[in-house]
Amino acid sequence: MTLRTRKIIIIGAGHVGSHAGYALASQGLAEKIVYIDTDEEKAGAQALDLFDAMAYLPHRVLVTAGDYTEAADADLLIIAAGPLPDMGKGQSRMDTLAQTIEILQGILDGIKQSGFHGIIISVSNPADVVAHYVQHRLGYPKEKIISTSTVLDSARLRRVLSEKIGIDQKSIYAYALGEHGESQMVAWSTVTIAGKPVLELMKEKPDKYGQLDLEAIAEEGKAGGWHILGGKGSTEFGIGAAIAEVTRAVFADEKRVLPVSVLLEGEYGQRGVYASVPAVLGIHGVEEIIELNLTEEEKAKFDWSCQTMRENYEMACKL
Repeated sequence: MTLRTRKIIIIGAGHVGSHAGYALASQGLAEKIVYIDTDEEKAGAQALDLFDAMAYLPHRVLVTAGDYTEAADADLLIIAAGPLPDMGKGQSRMDTLAQTIEILQGILDGIKQSGFHGIIISVSNPADVVAHYVQHRLGYPKEKIISTSTVLDSARLRRVLSEKIGIDQKSIYAYALGEHGESQMVAWSTVTIAGKPVLELMKEKPDKYGQLDLEAIAEEGKAGGWHILGGKGSTEFGIGAAIAEVTRAVFADEKRVLPVSVLLEGEYGQRGVYASVPAVLGIHGVEEIIELNLTEEEKAKFDWSCQTMRENYEMACKL
């Protein structure tokens, strides 16, 4: 009997890459993790630090630093390199586009030369535009490159709603859609609590649910990352867990529905744009896109978000 091991490449050994590695290792989602970074010393230090934890984790993972030759036989590759927005200058994620595109040039050349043919999870911001750019530059199958995009935003949305109503977020289904950024929107007509639409609960139980300010909740969910960035300089634990969740859905062939950024080709009336929507994830990547029944107002907000990302993608292609 031959046992197959799972190998993950993490490009970028900074805050996101390091916490992604720990989440993947602690949850037993790989047998080998390789860090690649232009700062080779830092990549080696992150790998050694994480490998030291194996003595106290339930699943052994070989963690090393390497180069792109390591990617040839890898199953999954995570792109987590790029600058953080400068809050002091009022930057948004989209404002880092030019810097990220410049950093990506060497990364994409390395991926091409490596012969890698597995699943790519793109995390670098602006997440949706970058995923589209990477897919285009690599000529990669659209179902095999996704962005975590609003997986984390949706978790933040569920957390805020949970705090308002006193019900655990695991019993809440709510998606932030569109951009992992300022133009994202919430399809409140599809939000449910234990399967019951929240809009119905607001009518049926006005004392408990009727006073919910849905617009304020959506804004607070969207602002979650900025609160964290302002308080400690980076987001780490949440995105690490989000990456692990997407990885598990792929490696375990779970057919799990998560709000990831995928290339739309007619779905939601959109074409030629990466946007975050509920998608079925399995061993081959994106297996199906779930089209929610949006209201006219929600559709207009989603269309605007897609247009924002389309314009920025066109800008990225000119850089």
